[in-house]
Formats: sequence, structure tokens, C-alpha cells
Amino acid sequence: MSLSRRDFVKLCSGTVAGYGISRMFHPAVRQALAETLTGERPPVFWLQGQGCTGCSVSLLNSTHPAIADVLLQIISLDFHPTLMADEGEPAINYMRRVAREKQGQFFLVVEGAVPVEQDGRYCVIGEADHKELTLEGTLREMGPNAAAVLAVGTCAAYGGIPAAHGSVTGAMGVRDFFQSAGIQTPVVNIPGCPPHPDWIVGTLLVALDFIKQKGLADGLAEVLPLLDDDGRPTPFYGANTHENCPYLYLFDEGTMAEVITDKNGCRYDLGCKGPNSMCDSPTRRWNGKVNWCIENAVCIGCVQPDFPDGQSPFYES
Repeated sequence: MSLSRRDFVKLCSGTVAGYGISRMFHPAVRQALAETLTGERPPVFWLQGQGCTGCSVSLLNSTHPAIADVLLQIISLDFHPTLMADEGEPAINYMRRVAREKQGQFFLVVEGAVPVEQDGRYCVIGEADHKELTLEGTLREMGPNAAAVLAVGTCAAYGGIPAAHGSVTGAMGVRDFFQSAGIQTPVVNIPGCPPHPDWIVGTLLVALDFIKQKGLADGLAEVLPLLDDDGRPTPFYGANTHENCPYLYLFDEGTMAEVITDKNGCRYDLGCKGPNSMCDSPTRRWNGKVNWCIENAVCIGCVQPDFPDGQSPFYES
């Protein structure tokens, strides 16, 4: 049983209909994974900013491949405040030391928005040498030396809820922060509240495979053309939610649901933001393909850069 490298990358990026990351336990896929990702795995440091940790929870819900395989075989997750056994200053110092030793060879994953008001003190992520370390300061220190940054979740990608109207923290997404700080490191946005685990793991797999093929710099250069204008990987965020919704035929017929529990009508009149949203959730589905957002509620446009203010109100009558 064989699987070409090209098919492997297509598989990881979800471009094969009905296949996607959920088939990672297929023997041919496991063999291709072993062949393409062997060798030293670049360190991954996961920083948490202003957020709810929901993106970490979503990552833990990765089932195919299982989260244990992701962490132990695919990536080297060297720092994660929620998952690691170590804590406090020793963990912080280890991350900073490895980042200095591996300049240009590690990945940063940021979950949560970056607050910049009050010198970033709205988000302190740890202490070292009797000094508080803010997320802003840590990104200024480590961001320029990272190979790339994955902004996981809408808060990290665009500011999200922490940056909504009324916020006093100066919260913003990683890419906007890097631009304001003059940091040139490429940023890949993986929005969602939270993002699907396939979107997180699949993006990492595609990036690692390109790096394996062409080296770090040239491999990352292959990833950038896959991004849309908002920094999202088009294999996951290239399709309009409304145009792929199983209830689209009801919209075309003009059959609209009057209440949220009505399964026999389109929910556009109830506030569904599917026409404004770009992601593959209708076909990828959630929780082992058991359900998805519009099946039990409405799309709230959580993958869009203007979420939540630009997508509000979520429900209409």
C-alpha cells in the first residue's frame, strides 16, 4: 500500500473530499507520515494570551490522529502552560534558553489576543529573574527568532472577543502586533472560536512536510501562497460556509425557519452568518463528524476578522 507525497499533502490539507485529517490512521497515511516527518522535529512553544483556553481544548479533541500521536510523533511541543508537567520559572527559562539556541528553527503558537496597554501587563504569562514576563514582551523577545508563528483561534488571529467594543486592554491579533513592532516573522492565522482540531494539526503537518522537502526557509515559502488575504490557509478557509451548507436548498426555495429548533428551514432569517463566513465546517463537521454549528444553532461568523463586533447580533428575529 503506497501513498505519494503529493497525495499525502493533499490529505493533510483536507483537499480530498470526504478524507481529510480524520483518515490519518489509515496505514498508508501512517507510512507516509513516518517517511516525511522523520528526523529532528522543530520545537514548538505554545503561548497563551487573552483567551479562554478553548483552542487548547479543541486541539485535545483531535481524534484521528489522536492527540498523543500529534504530541509524541508529529511535533515536539516543548512548552504549553496547560499540558506540560513542569511549571513556573524553570519552564519559562527552559523555553527561552531553547529559543536562543534554536534561533530560526522553532515555531511559536499563540492562543489568545495580545494586549499592549499598560505595557502589556493585562497578560502576564510568567516570571523569570524576579520580573514579570508579559505576553507582549515575550513576543518581542522570541517572535523575531521564530521560524514562523501560528496564531490559533480568532483572538490570536484578529483580536477576537478581547478586542471587542469596550475593551481597555488594547488587545490585537499577532499579525497586527508584529506589524506594529516591526517583526518580520511570518504569521499563519487559524481562526475560529475555537478552530477545528483538523485546522490546527493539518496546518502544522503541511508546514512540516514542506520543510522536510525543501528545508526550513524554502519550505515556509511554499506555505505562504496557500494563505488568503487574511492570513488563513485556503485548504481549510477557502470555501464559503453558506454555499456548502446542507440547508442551502431551503434558502434557494425561500423556506426559512421561524424558530431555532425548526430543522426544516434555512436559518438565515434567524441571524445565521454563513453567507459571510469562509471555512469548511459544513463538510468537515465536528466531534467526530457527529454535528456542526448550524445543525443546532446558527453560524456566528467566528472565523472572520471582524468577529465578534462585525458579526453581531448573533441571533435575529
